[in-house]
Amino acid sequence: MWLFALPALAINVVIILIPALLTVALAFCRWDGFSMPVFVGLANFQALYDDRVFWIALGNNIKWTLIFLTVPIAIGLLAATLMLMVRRGRMLFQIAYFMPVVVATAITARVWQGMIYNPSTGVFGLVSRFGIELSDPLAHTQSALYGIAVVDLWHWWGFIAVIFLAALRQVPQENVEAARLDGAGFFDLMRYILIPAIAPTIKLMMVMTVIWSFLVFDFVYILTQGGPAYSSEVLSTLAYRNAFFEFEIGRAAAVSLVIALFGLTATFAYVRLQSKEEAN
Repeated sequence: MWLFALPALAINVVIILIPALLTVALAFCRWDGFSMPVFVGLANFQALYDDRVFWIALGNNIKWTLIFLTVPIAIGLLAATLMLMVRRGRMLFQIAYFMPVVVATAITARVWQGMIYNPSTGVFGLVSRFGIELSDPLAHTQSALYGIAVVDLWHWWGFIAVIFLAALRQVPQENVEAARLDGAGFFDLMRYILIPAIAPTIKLMMVMTVIWSFLVFDFVYILTQGGPAYSSEVLSTLAYRNAFFEFEIGRAAAVSLVIALFGLTATFAYVRLQSKEEAN
């Protein structure tokens, strides 16, 4: 039995465990990527604590998490419920909703940047010709983060909708039909039958959303690279900049540990909730 598990175990050790341990070790060292690492204790974490950009990035990650814990999950749940009610064309809707997830993030980002947000040649520029002035949200410090979030929301919510639809289709149809016979409307059906039935799936997606929100990188880096004036900087782009522009590998590793801390916290909370439900 161990012989069958050994290849998978070896791959996990080489690809996951060893890099993770090296990251933890480097978080307590000063290293430029070329010379020998020097142990500095908590100096990297102290530098992060004193870094204004770190707190901006952390705040942006928290804002991002709050947005994605509410908007796409609510839209996905509503869309999944509507698809559940549809008798014909359900597969077509699923394909249409899931299509943005299939498109590469680099292509999605460039399409939104050049064909929608662009005030000269994009949709925003076209709308401006009719007297409705719309400026590029990526160019302003107050709106850059939210402009990126809109792009990622468009890319992400369809995936959640398909996951929720798969969970809703496991709900016993007799429960749904009984609620309808009792006069339950659409929102009553969602509140009392469907949402409680798929609560474990919703909780799991919320935990994954927290983890993915703190790992967000591609859309931010492609669209703004954390600008303007660090207004859309997040922890992953900060770690990237520390590692590959400033050659502060230790500080980048420290940022990675902060990201991992939030992911582990969300995972631990989910496991505790599941344990309590199973105990009851």
